[in-house]
Amino acid sequence: MGKHALLSASSSHRWLNCPPSARLCEQYEDNGSDYAAEGTDAHSLGEYKLKTALGIKAKDPTANLTYYSEEMEECAAGYAAYILELLETAKQTCTDPVVLIEQRLDFSKYVEGGFGTGDCVIIADGTLHIVDYKHGQGVLVEATDNPQMKLYALGTLELFDGIYDIDKVSMTIYQPRRDNVSTHTVFKESIYQWAEEVLKPTAEIAYAGGGEYNCGEWCQFCKAKQECRKRAERNMELAKLEFKCPPLLEDDEIESILGKIDDLISWASDIKDYALQAALGGKRWFGWKVVEGKSNRKYVNENAVAQTVQSAGYDPYEHKVMGITAMEKALGKTRFADLLGGLVEKPQGKPTLVPEGDKRPAINTAKNDFMEVNTNG
Repeated sequence: MGKHALLSASSSHRWLNCPPSARLCEQYEDNGSDYAAEGTDAHSLGEYKLKTALGIKAKDPTANLTYYSEEMEECAAGYAAYILELLETAKQTCTDPVVLIEQRLDFSKYVEGGFGTGDCVIIADGTLHIVDYKHGQGVLVEATDNPQMKLYALGTLELFDGIYDIDKVSMTIYQPRRDNVSTHTVFKESIYQWAEEVLKPTAEIAYAGGGEYNCGEWCQFCKAKQECRKRAERNMELAKLEFKCPPLLEDDEIESILGKIDDLISWASDIKDYALQAALGGKRWFGWKVVEGKSNRKYVNENAVAQTVQSAGYDPYEHKVMGITAMEKALGKTRFADLLGGLVEKPQGKPTLVPEGDKRPAINTAKNDFMEVNTNG
C-alpha cells in the first residue's frame, strides 16, 4: 500500500462531493508545496511538544525544521496545552484515558483501502476526543459535519468501541493561526449511521471511478483543478455573463455574482499558473511567450557590504524599534504586558465583504449608524 490512500481522510471532502476526482487525481504527481511542507514541520513540532508535555521521550526536531519560527513555536506550545486540558477533562469521568499521537487510523471497513493519521486521539469512557491540528491560515476549517474528522472517529471506534464505554464523539479542529478552535460533538450512533448511509455507498462509487463530477470549494486542493472541464464550464458560465456597469445590475444579480466571484478568480489564477508551468516545460501557447518578470536589486554579501560601508566612514545599519513579536519574546509575555501593555494597540482591520455565515461580527456601516441615531433620537 502506498503512502497515501486513494480515498484518504484528508481528501474525503473532495471525493465525497466529487467521486470521480479520486481516480482522476491518480494520474498526477504529488509535487507538494511550501504550505504543505510548512504544515509538516508544524505537525512535527507539535508532536514533540505534546509528547514532552506528557512525559514521553522524544527527539527535538527544531534544528531540522526548514520553516521553524517563533510563531510556529507558540502554535505548537498552545496545541500541547490544549490537549493537556482535554486530557484533564477526560480524567474526570475515566480513570485510564489513552492518548494516541500521530496514530494511523484504519476505516477500510467502510472505505476500500481507507486510512489516515490522527494528530491526537483521547480515548475515554463517555466521550471520545478527536483533535486535528491545522497550521494553514488561508482556509478556515470547521469541525461541524467535517468528513475527515468523522473518518478519524470511525477508525478510532473500530479500535476502542467496546473496550471503552463510549457514547459521544467530540471532534475538534485546532487552527491557531486563525484563532480557530472549532468543536463538534455528536452521539457515536450518528457517526455509524453516516458511515452506512453516506460514506460506504459513495466510497464504492469513487473507488470504481464512477459518479458525477461536481464543483465546489473542495476543488481548491484537487490536483486536476487546472484542467478539469467541469470546473471550467461552471466558471465560464459566470465569465460569459454580459456584465453591465454595476449600478445597472439588479441587487439579486450582484448577490449571485458575489457568491461565485471568488471561485472564478481562483479558477482563472489556476489556469494562468498551469499555462506558465507548461510553458516553462517547453509547451508553446499560440500568441503567448515567457519573459523575465520584474526583480529587485539585492546585495550579494551583506557582511561584506557592511564592512565596506563602515570602512568608508558611514553607518550601514538601520536603527528601529523591534517588532511586537520579537519584543515580546525578548521581554517575556508578562514583562512585556507590564511595560508596554498601554503602548500597544490593534487597529481596526480593513472592511471586507464576506458570506453571512462568517463568524466575525458585522461592523457598523454608514446606513446602520444613521438608523441607530434615528432610533435613539
